Amino acid sequence: MVLKMKNIIGNMKSSYPISDETIRELENCVTFCHFPKRHQLIKADIFCKYAYFIEKGLTRSFWLVDGEEITTSFAGEGSIVFSMDELYYKKVSEEYVEALEYVEVYRILLSDLTRLFETNIELSNWGRIIHQNEYRRLHRSHKERLTLPAKERYEAFKEQFPDVCQRTNLRYIASYLGITLSTLSRLRANE
Repeated sequence: MVLKMKNIIGNMKSSYPISDETIRELENCVTFCHFPKRHQLIKADIFCKYAYFIEKGLTRSFWLVDGEEITTSFAGEGSIVFSMDELYYKKVSEEYVEALEYVEVYRILLSDLTRLFETNIELSNWGRIIHQNEYRRLHRSHKERLTLPAKERYEAFKEQFPDVCQRTNLRYIASYLGITLSTLSRLRANE
């Protein structure tokens, strides 16, 4: 089975040297899917059972707190999205993952992903590296939210997610930064 996972494979290989044999093993476990804008790939309080490798499109992760959506992350081409609660703790997700635009993804059962992490050292190391990078991103984001003024947080956001500003609604970015939409609009007007 030959799949067109160009963005996914490119991103994986830029993180860790994965062999063609490992790619074939991964390809045998995934199913191509596509979803429209606003589709929720992962929903809070529902066990999803899947992780999604994003070939095309953009997603955002968010929590629902007192009826308000709090954006926690963005993921684009080459990324993987899943519920850590489901994958590691066998609990339902506390977070949503929503398509911000039409997305093309390769879906994998969490049980297959776990098996691959346990049996394939290359995928295990790749998984470790993406988790290290995500932990660092979360750590930096948390520090920035607590210590930087809004303008500097926005500048750091643009470095971290360079294409998101052109691809999504500004209210999601404001939510991620912990600022109001009007503050973000003022910052952008002064660019």
